[in-house]
Amino acid sequence: MSRVFTYKGYTTEELQQLSMDDFIRILPARQRRSLRRGLTRQQRIFIEKLRRVKKAREEGKEVTVKTHCRNMVILPEMVGLTISVHNGKEFIPVEIIPEKIGRFLGEFTLTRKRVTHGMPGIGASRSSMYVPLK
Repeated sequence: MSRVFTYKGYTTEELQQLSMDDFIRILPARQRRSLRRGLTRQQRIFIEKLRRVKKAREEGKEVTVKTHCRNMVILPEMVGLTISVHNGKEFIPVEIIPEKIGRFLGEFTLTRKRVTHGMPGIGASRSSMYVPLK
């Protein structure tokens, strides 16, 4: 017996059938407020690109969408696509799965790398030349 993903009691297929207004009603407050205020020009262009990519995928082409639109809420129509989201330096591919519905794209592309300090040695600094070699 496999578990079927549900979001607030709706399956993925039911979410895709909902109108935008009905979907907005079941979102958490932050996302609901963001979408109720309307989509920005950049977000509208992004959604148009997504729809073109979906048509291309139906024809058999493998295409990804690149975007700087980190504040876009993941909608049910995005499920199954790979979207490359900019993190400030490069585009990081994000596979959109049903569990990501209702979250922001920027949550899945970290903008900062974890700092890993190396061992002192050649080229580090003048003071590290005198570190014992134990």
